[in-house]
Amino acid sequence: MINNILRGTFYFVVFALIQIFVLNNIHFLRIATPFLYLYFILKLPVGTSRSLVVFFSFLMGLVIDLFANTPGMHAAACTLVGFLRAPLINVMMGNELAEGVYPSFKVFGYGGFFRFSLFITILHHVALFSIESLTFFDPLFMLLRIVASAALTVLVIFIVEAFNIESHRIDG
Repeated sequence: MINNILRGTFYFVVFALIQIFVLNNIHFLRIATPFLYLYFILKLPVGTSRSLVVFFSFLMGLVIDLFANTPGMHAAACTLVGFLRAPLINVMMGNELAEGVYPSFKVFGYGGFFRFSLFITILHHVALFSIESLTFFDPLFMLLRIVASAALTVLVIFIVEAFNIESHRIDG
């Protein structure tokens, strides 16, 4: 139990700091920005109560908002993703997953983890960029930003997941 709390706290702090100090300053071709802090929401254990997932998702979004000077945009998008995370896991992976396992390549498989990460990322980005623009005046540019940022975010998430030793550890 203590190990899970320490792991969650470590993920929260590290991914928030990376997002705030490094990734918020990256705007590839002024279109795509990676949002690695979504990895924290993805890696919450399966079976965590929905209210806790929504709370921690909101808290992560709020911390990013405080340092990025974006009043509530990340908090709203993260809260939506946190709310839809458990039903999405049930639809994509079924109910046969043991409680307490962490979503990873090992548990979901490469394709399953890719679909899960992509869907969560697209949901987040659609909400975030819709709130940011508050208009659908230039829908093609907004769609380009969503697709490019989602692709960059999923790529960064996969790189971090590939180096995550705990995801590849064989329990026995």
